[in-house]
Amino acid sequence: MDAEPAGMGRRWIPVALVLAAAAADGAGAHGVAFYALLAAVPAAAAVALEAFGDSLEDPGARVHALLWAVVVGLTVLGAAVRAPRLAEGTVPTVGRTAVVGCLAIFCIQALAGLVAELRRTQ
Repeated sequence: MDAEPAGMGRRWIPVALVLAAAAADGAGAHGVAFYALLAAVPAAAAVALEAFGDSLEDPGARVHALLWAVVVGLTVLGAAVRAPRLAEGTVPTVGRTAVVGCLAIFCIQALAGLVAELRRTQ
């Protein structure tokens, strides 16, 4: 069995957690959003390390690894700025911006994957 499906499955975990954080923020459940974002940190770090390993074998995957590294930084930043305000139930602007930045990167990665798949089928 090919190892690719397991790797692809792992990549959805941080995406789902950041989406959950965004949805929880939208619903006003900022505590849930904090814990979802906090859980996304190690998940994103694991995927970033995997992407870095892939970039050593395929130089074309370096941008993908860089984007995952940025996601790790944004999830750490987003969780760190939320932690002191958790009891207040508020979210600093930087915390929201970090989540939006992660979502933007995920969209860029999805678009790049689609373009690569379309080129491969031609």
